[in-house]
Amino acid sequence: MSNIFKDSLLKILIILLTISSSSYALKKEDIKTQMENKIDKVLLILKDKSLSKEEMKKEVITIVDDTFDFDLMAKIALGKDAWNSIDEAKQKEFSEVFEDKIKKSYSDKLELYNDQKVKILTLEPYNNTRLQLKTELIGKEGNYSINYNFYEKNGEWFIYDIDLVGVSIIQTYRQQFAGLLKEKSFDEMFKQFKNQ
Repeated sequence: MSNIFKDSLLKILIILLTISSSSYALKKEDIKTQMENKIDKVLLILKDKSLSKEEMKKEVITIVDDTFDFDLMAKIALGKDAWNSIDEAKQKEFSEVFEDKIKKSYSDKLELYNDQKVKILTLEPYNNTRLQLKTELIGKEGNYSINYNFYEKNGEWFIYDIDLVGVSIIQTYRQQFAGLLKEKSFDEMFKQFKNQ
């Protein structure tokens, strides 16, 4: 994964915290309103100098759990053919490692926060049955569009992908995995991914 992409995870983290700050999954009619109401509160957490780095990381991991469907993200990232080629136990293990990697990437970027602001723009229909929350990260080094893609499961809405300046995080992982699987077995690829 490129350094530019890794650095961009900070931008995602800030809005991720905003979006994930409720302790329950989101209802369609409440998504935009809840996000607007919670921005200031969540950004205050990032500014709280009384929290240690580890305390902040723990907060992030707790906050992230409820709004993202990490199992679906892992499945899409690995790709349908590769996913179907492994048994249920390996699918579960891959999902757990994938989730841990994403959470660690986000939480490790906490110390890079530098007073960026978040602006919620619109919530729009996306890909027929899905929704996309359009947001903008405003900082000293420029503004960045970050869009969150939601899908519905049992009447609640979960994030399954994030587009950062037009680049899908899940598709980026998918390309990485697909490239490795052209040269390696799943087990070899998975071992390399776990050790990164």
